[in-house]
Amino acid sequence: MRAPLQFVLDFFTGGDPVQPTTLPSSPPKVLVPPATDAQSVAPPSSSGAFEGSQPQTDASPWGFTHPAANRHAQLQGVMVSFRLERSRRKSIGFLVGADGLVVRAPGWVPLREVDAAVQEKAAWIVAKLQQFKERQTEQFQKAIEWRHGAEVPFLGRTVQLCVLERGVGRVHGQDLAPEQVLPVTVPPGATVTQVRDAAQAWLKKQAKALFEARLHHFAPLLGVRWQKLSLSSASTRWGSARTDGHIRLNWRLIHLPISQIDYVVVHELAHLREMNHSPRFWETVGEVMPDYAQRRKALRQAPVDLKED
Repeated sequence: MRAPLQFVLDFFTGGDPVQPTTLPSSPPKVLVPPATDAQSVAPPSSSGAFEGSQPQTDASPWGFTHPAANRHAQLQGVMVSFRLERSRRKSIGFLVGADGLVVRAPGWVPLREVDAAVQEKAAWIVAKLQQFKERQTEQFQKAIEWRHGAEVPFLGRTVQLCVLERGVGRVHGQDLAPEQVLPVTVPPGATVTQVRDAAQAWLKKQAKALFEARLHHFAPLLGVRWQKLSLSSASTRWGSARTDGHIRLNWRLIHLPISQIDYVVVHELAHLREMNHSPRFWETVGEVMPDYAQRRKALRQAPVDLKED
C-alpha cells in the first residue's frame, strides 16, 4: 500500500530577518513569552514562492531542496530539487552551497542531457549536499557549550543553562529569573553529553507543548484537522505533512522566534488542503498569515546563520 502523500519544508533557505509578529492567540506556558511587535507585508507572487512541488513519501524520507528549485531528480534514493540556470558557459556545471544544488548549463543543451548529467554525478551531488549540512550541524553544536552557564537559543532569545547535580542541589551563581533559565538535573560528575541530552529533553518538552497549541489555534482557521504530531530531528527540513493528518515538526524550531515557528505550522497545515506548492497553496497560507513572506525570509536565513541543525 502506498504511503500517504507527504510534503516537507526544508532547511535549505535564505533571506532577511524580520521583527517578531503579534500572535493571534497565546501559546502554552513556556518559560519565555514571545514578543508582540507586529509587522505585515503583502504575500509574494506565485512565481517566487516555489519550494519544490514534488511529493516525498516514507520511501524517501528526506531530501534537499533549493528555495528557487525548478527541476527535480531522484538521486540514490534521495529527492533533490535543484535550480537549473541557463548560461553562456560551454559545459554543464554543478555548485553546492547554502541554498542547495545549482546546475548551470548552456542554453543549447536539451533537458534530457542535463538530467543525464545530473544522474551521472548523483553520488558526488548527494555526498556534497550531506557534507555541507553536516558541517552546519557541527558548527552549531560547537557553538553551544553544554555546561552550566551556557547560553542556549530559545524562542529567538537565549536562556542560561543551569545544571543541578542530584543530591547536591542548585549550583552557585544562579540568580536569574525562572523565565531566563534552562534547568537540568544530572547525576554527579555528569559528562557533557549527559548535560546536552538533559537540556535537549527539556527543549523537546517545551517544543511539543508549544507546537500542539499552535496547531490547535491555526487548524480551525484553515478549516483542516490534524490527527497526530511527531517531533522530528531531521537534518534537512523543518517539517512535513501527510494526507492522513500526520504533522511532523522539527523540535529545533524551539530555538527560533515564535513568528517563524508559526509560519512552519501554518505551512504544514496548509498542505492538508493543498498537497503542492501551487499558487492556491500560497493563497491558503496567506488567508491566515498575510505576512508569511517576511516570516519565510527570516526562516530561510536563520538555519544557516545560526548554524542550526
